[in-house]
Amino acid sequence: MLYYLFDWLDRAFDLPGAGVFQYISFRASMAAILSLLIMLFCGKPFIRLIRRKSIGESVRNLGLEGPRRLCAFQHVELAREVVGRV
Repeated sequence: MLYYLFDWLDRAFDLPGAGVFQYISFRASMAAILSLLIMLFCGKPFIRLIRRKSIGESVRNLGLEGPRRLCAFQHVELAREVVGRV
C-alpha cells in the first residue's frame, strides 16, 4: 500500500525521496526495522497477556525415570565421558 502511495506522490508532486520505495532492498530493510520496533514496544506486554490468559504449551509426563533422575552435573559428566571416548 505504501508503495502505491509513494509512487503516486512521486508522480503527482515530484516529492523528493519518494522514489526509494521502488527498491526492494529499502522496503525489506524498513519492514525489518519496523517489526523490530513493534516488538520492542509491544513484546513484553504481549508476553504478559499470553501468560495471564494461560495460553501456552503443555508438556505431558511420559513417565521416563532416567531424565528426571539426572541432575545438571550428571549431564555434564556424561557428556565428558562421551567426548572422552571419541
